Amino acid sequence: MAEKPVILIIDDEAGHADVLAEALSQTGGETIAVYDAKNAVELLGSKHIDIVITDLNLNDNKINGIDILKTARKENPHSDVILITAFATIDTCKEAMRNGAFDYLVKPIDIDQLRATTERALKKFLTSPSAENRKNGFMFEGVVGKSPAMQSVLTVLKRIAPTNITVLIEGESGTGKELLAQAIHSNSPRRNNAFKPLNCAGLTESLLESELFGHAKGAFTGATEARKGLFETADKGTLFLDEIGDMPLTMQAKLLRVLEDGIVVPVGSNKSTVVNVRVISATNHDLTNLLEQGKFRQDLFYRIKGVSVTVPALRDRPEDIPELVDYFLSQAADELGKTKKTISDSVLKILRAYDWPGNIRQLKNCIRMMAVMSDSEVLDVKDIPAEIHHVRQLAGQVAGGGSLNHLERQAIIDTLAKVSNNREKAAKLLGIGERTLYRKIKEYNIQI
Repeated sequence: MAEKPVILIIDDEAGHADVLAEALSQTGGETIAVYDAKNAVELLGSKHIDIVITDLNLNDNKINGIDILKTARKENPHSDVILITAFATIDTCKEAMRNGAFDYLVKPIDIDQLRATTERALKKFLTSPSAENRKNGFMFEGVVGKSPAMQSVLTVLKRIAPTNITVLIEGESGTGKELLAQAIHSNSPRRNNAFKPLNCAGLTESLLESELFGHAKGAFTGATEARKGLFETADKGTLFLDEIGDMPLTMQAKLLRVLEDGIVVPVGSNKSTVVNVRVISATNHDLTNLLEQGKFRQDLFYRIKGVSVTVPALRDRPEDIPELVDYFLSQAADELGKTKKTISDSVLKILRAYDWPGNIRQLKNCIRMMAVMSDSEVLDVKDIPAEIHHVRQLAGQVAGGGSLNHLERQAIIDTLAKVSNNREKAAKLLGIGERTLYRKIKEYNIQI
């Protein structure tokens, strides 16, 4: 049976917070009252919170309700935040909604109104695309797909989620590896503790070490105070190491040591801390190739590969595109605060025929752009981003639809030409990461 959604109430007046918590306990959620902004931020970082209700003006010079809102959305993008304010100015409301607030209420608080607003947030929580999984006691928020390829992945996740086994998620960039890691965490006994992600790509060894293990005050220039690393803040929770194949060899050795004995020593400190963290790793590299090249430690490889899951590329499961499009249209409507738009059959055919080199990330960006830029309630062919529609036009010029690789190569060449070979701009237009674009340029032998 799935656990109750967690509702956090933040108010520096203890009596007021307790009254609200008691009133909202009748909504079906687990309520927690906090009376201090700093404690609230720490709780948001260490516990999975679904709904946050916070006063805009807190008795703290550094943290206000908007800061709480930003923190809550950063720690759990699916959380909903309701702001309480004594003065609901237009600017305040705009800022709240721009930062993703679910709603705002004006003091003095009407308990019935607060309860009704909270119940709306709970209804949204319980009727999201993962509702069917949640009814079965299994919640995979944002993991969408009924194709055999995705159902095979979900079958594995259901088996491993309740365990403490380490997991290695492999797949191309943009396939949703972090979402799967979050899903594993959300369905594990650790679900009410922190989920901490870290992208290992592009970080120097010293920065990576500080991020993972923390540092003591004065450990290096700029370390003006002691700071806990992700292993400590994720204690009893889950640590997600994305792009672990890019981790420097010396850091791999330090990571292995912590994974084996569970002891963390911050940089510049002699004090050790014992942690209990489940580690989920992900990579878009072939780690076996990196092993052969001496770029990845064999002992670490076998330590992180308790169970290996390969996420299929979007081009290998086009039957999931209609459901994904519907999900992203719902997200766009929530973000924009507008009625959900629909999409024409003609557009859906084009989207299904496209190769999606940037996978789900590119599809999400495409749908969001269409929803933002179009004034129509029904998105049509004219609303499709140029680079995707151009590939569709190319397909009509090649006998039998042509090779998908040929079309992808041509789309990259044409996009690069439009932006004078600026790879950063080209990657944004194509809806893929720069690293993916560099790899495609090399793969297709494109001369710049």
